[in-house]
Amino acid sequence: MSRTYPIERYRDIGIIAHIDAGKTTFSERILFYTGVSHKIGEVHYGTAIMDWMEQERERGITITSAATTCFWTLMGEEKNKDNEYRINLIDTPGHIDFTAEVQRSLRVLDGAVVVFDGVAGVEPQSETVWRQADKFVVPRICFINKMDKMGADFEKSIESIWEKLSPNAVAVQIPIGSEGNLSGAIDLLTMKAVRQEGEHGEIIKIEEIPEDLKEKAQEWRKKLVDKIIAEDEVLLEKYLEGDSQDISIDELRKVLRKATISYKLIPVFCGSALQNLGVQSVLDGIIHYLPSPIDLPAIKGHDPKNDQELIRKPEDSEPFSALAFKVAADPYVGTLTFFRVYSGMLKKGSYVLNSSTNEKERIGRILRMHANEREEVEEIYTGDIAATVGLKSTVTGNTLCDENHPVILEKIIFPEPVINIRIEPNTKADQEKMAVALKKLAEEDPTFKVSSDEDTGETLIAGMGELHLDILVDRMRREFKVGVNVGRPQVAYKETIRIQSSAESKYIRQSGGRGQYGHVMLRLEPKERGAGFEFIDEIKGGVIPKEFIPAVEKGIKEAMAKGVVAGYPIVDLSAALYDGSFHDVDSSEMAFKIAGSMAFQEAAKKANPVLLEPVMKLEIVIPSNFFGDAISDLSSRRGKIEETKDRLNLKIIDAMAPLSEMFGYATSLRSLTEGRGTFTMEFSHYEEVPASIAKEVVSGKRK
Repeated sequence: MSRTYPIERYRDIGIIAHIDAGKTTFSERILFYTGVSHKIGEVHYGTAIMDWMEQERERGITITSAATTCFWTLMGEEKNKDNEYRINLIDTPGHIDFTAEVQRSLRVLDGAVVVFDGVAGVEPQSETVWRQADKFVVPRICFINKMDKMGADFEKSIESIWEKLSPNAVAVQIPIGSEGNLSGAIDLLTMKAVRQEGEHGEIIKIEEIPEDLKEKAQEWRKKLVDKIIAEDEVLLEKYLEGDSQDISIDELRKVLRKATISYKLIPVFCGSALQNLGVQSVLDGIIHYLPSPIDLPAIKGHDPKNDQELIRKPEDSEPFSALAFKVAADPYVGTLTFFRVYSGMLKKGSYVLNSSTNEKERIGRILRMHANEREEVEEIYTGDIAATVGLKSTVTGNTLCDENHPVILEKIIFPEPVINIRIEPNTKADQEKMAVALKKLAEEDPTFKVSSDEDTGETLIAGMGELHLDILVDRMRREFKVGVNVGRPQVAYKETIRIQSSAESKYIRQSGGRGQYGHVMLRLEPKERGAGFEFIDEIKGGVIPKEFIPAVEKGIKEAMAKGVVAGYPIVDLSAALYDGSFHDVDSSEMAFKIAGSMAFQEAAKKANPVLLEPVMKLEIVIPSNFFGDAISDLSSRRGKIEETKDRLNLKIIDAMAPLSEMFGYATSLRSLTEGRGTFTMEFSHYEEVPASIAKEVVSGKRK
């Protein structure tokens, strides 16, 4: 069987946005116009196809990134197989508690559509997802949505993109009317008005630009053309010689495509997904400006045997390589593993190597996903996003590849959890079910961690925020039928050191027969916040044999997990093993591990250790008359105001506040503002806990 669609007709794209920007509504319109669904699902009625989990439908938010495949023919072209493009679409969550979903999706996507609210413009989580897209160098186009809403302002929205995200955003459309009078958009390349008619906007009408908007359209077109020609020497020469009339739309589009793929320009569209305006233009924009797998550089990886760099070209003839980017527990088929194919092809029933764990996996079934529905296929090719069932040892971030040509692709690195709660089963029967549920949920979500408190034997679960843990506990109760009680949320404090220190430790045990001997000398140095841990082996001349050095590192890591101030993990330091000694007979790995642990604890105590707490970035939106109350409430929570802005009759407060002070803030803000205040919160960084509060944490008075 050969490939149905040539690879240049593939688009692997994601839809990313701030919570409530209308991303899922936009995705539902895409599914409708591309023929995947025959009726439009609505978030506010709980009928959205892409939001298929019960919790998503109840709360009206997206939790898991749903993958689907759809097909599109450019507007004005005849609909047939030769003109069709395959779009693999991933709808990602906007809520920052589900940041792992956004990150892992961006890692495997070639392009993204960023959706903005036409009233609010750039919001804090728009900035977060934009930064994540920057990190993975994902080309993108923008859609300013909700242009029909009261207070919507296209110019203000695009200015907020220039100001906060990128000066390289260029409008390729401007709206016709706004708020209740929105009726379409002007395409600035073709200089035509695009309007939608029919019950769901499925009929496209291309018309002349209304007289009263011609001058404005000319101004915006000049800005667009100036930006495009600056990216191409040939067009620039033509333009400077005065031949600008000879520059065709195709030439402009070609240069804009090239500039978008190299992330030099970002086309901006506008409309209202809810009113069925502008979505087809964005679908055309996906085809015109976002890359196919062959438009991007070949993926790099390394050889698991010798760490040499390897390159996999996006070609079917190359050895198979793919990245598993999501694991999901499906109630009907078991564990689903989603993966993106970077090179080669894969047949049903074949074996692949998981090069991250060095284990073989059999691909029993290959599924192409349509949200939570699935279609079985015999084989898949480069550029495909698909799922398979029942892999034994594959987790998020693992590489699957041809067993004769092993390669490890770059991993996905996820943020550490900042909040934890104690959880206990209601009955003995629930205990076993809880263990299974926690294992499955932890496999699915890399930012969800399960551990047990050694002192009390209780189970702790950790995540990215209260909502994150709330939804996971809810899923345990519904999907896995586990009865559980949960404790109060607690902050994931950490510890670090302030100054350099060193310590020497000898572990000697002499009993009948063979003894134990381990002797290490360690030097600790602080590193900058977020730099993590580094172990440095400075042993020369074999004063400690090579085989015992990993044991010292293991001992240090075990001691780091317990901390020296209040039992929290120690972070951001380097530990150098610079000297020591051994005994020909009595030395063992165990002795060196214990000596390493003891030396670390002693050195850490001398290094002026301190407690660190997670600090959250907040955006609070409140009616102006509650401004004073909200500010004084924030101050009482050790909040620092960074900036305040006005938006219509609302006040927007950007602030930083410690997570420990923010529990229950949603209720407090509602009562302060008569239910009209809203806020978003995301993790920003760790910083030192003030001495008076650190005492309370150490004594156990504060959690």
